[in-house]
Amino acid sequence: MELLEVRDLRVSYGNIEALHGISLDVQPGEIVALLGANGAGKTTTLRTISGLVRSRAGRIALAGRPLTGLQAHQIVALGIGHVPEGRRMFGALTVEENLRLGGYLLRRDAAALERRIAGLYETFPRLRERRSQLAGTLSGGEQQMVAIARALMLKPKLVLLDEPSMGLAPKLVRAIFGMIADICTEGTSVLLVEQNVRQALRIAHRAYVLESGSVALSGASRELAQDSRVRTAYLGGSASAAA
Repeated sequence: MELLEVRDLRVSYGNIEALHGISLDVQPGEIVALLGANGAGKTTTLRTISGLVRSRAGRIALAGRPLTGLQAHQIVALGIGHVPEGRRMFGALTVEENLRLGGYLLRRDAAALERRIAGLYETFPRLRERRSQLAGTLSGGEQQMVAIARALMLKPKLVLLDEPSMGLAPKLVRAIFGMIADICTEGTSVLLVEQNVRQALRIAHRAYVLESGSVALSGASRELAQDSRVRTAYLGGSASAAA
């Protein structure tokens, strides 16, 4: 059974249809990249899966359980974490306060909350060092770590990542993508929206390419990295550039 199943998803903003019947899957233990130009519908797809945008038609299910019509907090409780574009942290709160907000569903189980925070400090040791620092004063890479850790507080089955490398220096980009690969290895599947197509295809198992609200291409990442259409649009045009 697919972990995430999206079928014929249609989303409109007023009279303008943004998604035209998108279908995609994410399997357990898989990283799937969602690629495409600005305005292709990638962020809308993530926001609809996590309940922040309402679909006009179609079906979304997590491990066979329908999500369509549920509120965002209900979808979080069922096992989907979401790291939005731009991180959307609470800059006036400390790193640890941000993590505690991410674990709000554990608020009645103080021991479980403390164990989860301790576990994430093991995964993100830099955050332990910064635990009492205001999140808004962190570097861009550290802020992205906070945003990802916050989304992992409830041990989601699937995490949605929207442009995690945005605005980061190349060295930090490599570090963040390494963390994403580790997250998957530790048992959380990933649906990744990313403009850095080269890096996304290197860590993803499969990918979908969106164009104007529809799926234009899909397949194994290695195959798409060699596809002439993907190379021309995103990888500089040469087969060697995609290697």
